[in-house]
Amino acid sequence: MGGDVDAARWAEGLVELHGRFVHRFARTEPRESALAYMRGLIAPLERKNGWTVAEEAGHDGPYRIQRLLSTCDWDSGEVLDDVREYVIEHLGDPNAVLIVDDTGFLKKGVRSAGVQRQYSGTAGRTENCQIGVFLAYATARGRTLIDRGLYVPKSWTDDRDPCRSAGIADEVEFATKLQMAEAMVSRAIADRMPFRWLTGDEAYGQSKSWRHRLEQGDVFHVMATRRNDTVVTWQQMDHRVDELIASLPRQKWKRRSCGAGAHGQRIYDWARTEHRPYRRADRGHWVLARRSIKHPEEIAYYIAYAPAETTLDELIRVAGARWAIEECFQSTKQECGLDDYQVRRYDGWHRHITLAMAVHAFLTITRAGELDAGKAETDPPDSSRSASPNSDA
Repeated sequence: MGGDVDAARWAEGLVELHGRFVHRFARTEPRESALAYMRGLIAPLERKNGWTVAEEAGHDGPYRIQRLLSTCDWDSGEVLDDVREYVIEHLGDPNAVLIVDDTGFLKKGVRSAGVQRQYSGTAGRTENCQIGVFLAYATARGRTLIDRGLYVPKSWTDDRDPCRSAGIADEVEFATKLQMAEAMVSRAIADRMPFRWLTGDEAYGQSKSWRHRLEQGDVFHVMATRRNDTVVTWQQMDHRVDELIASLPRQKWKRRSCGAGAHGQRIYDWARTEHRPYRRADRGHWVLARRSIKHPEEIAYYIAYAPAETTLDELIRVAGARWAIEECFQSTKQECGLDDYQVRRYDGWHRHITLAMAVHAFLTITRAGELDAGKAETDPPDSSRSASPNSDA
């Protein structure tokens, strides 16, 4: 999208989104700064930090933007609630997929909240970084981030003085990334967000205790897990998932796409086998496997829980949906400045991330609307589509 017409429409749409949570700001300055900040986050700037966004807004310096992220009185959690309502209003789908994952934010210093040398999946190695845990909402019309939290390592929560210096309140206790993700999913359920599936990588899916709680809550899921994870089979015995898959005959493997990627359809060989940890006739439990076509020794494993009639193709679709959150991370960083912040404090991180997520949701919904409009222009009118009651149309 581009051009003056698009710019004007985007500006108008941002004002509408801003109007949804403007009441969260008690004073005029943070209200105006929040809108200016969101405009700056989608502006064609090489870097999107306090200085560049302030220049884009016509400010003499970054101080108003810095106050918005640091000292102004507003609750980013309340703003995020409003953004979620906006997402559900425009993208809400009872067949949606929730996706949990984390991403790293590389840092140079040691004073930013939660920073330390730790593994970053984004970098693919151990780096000095912050880690954010996120929840994404994926539908056929679009996908965007709907919840977030800054991971605070135990090395921080065991020493409250650095925490206080970084704005981490004493009541913020250590929580694993898994605990943070589970809390986000629980919030989505409590808020009655429409969705059908949950998925995530093995860092989250390998937790048997969480999978058990999801089953107890009847939350359908396809969660990646380790090859040495075990499940209970029909014989009431524990079996490793890789051994169960290895025992399948060749004809059980089906070549399928799990969705479009940057380089075309993501095609793999897939197989599943049923196991039965709990006896409920209308629910099924499966081990699902994804095998590389070029490198057959590379196999990924999943644990699935869903209605008994769920097809292999449906499980594959959900497993493939996990990449949607990676696409959200990439587009939010590239288009909305998700990782361009220069804040050190805990609340400043959540404020920046929340506004970047709001802008990404706006872009996602705007693009979905344009696709809908384009489809409506090319679809033939209903009157031209005649079919007899007994036809297959």
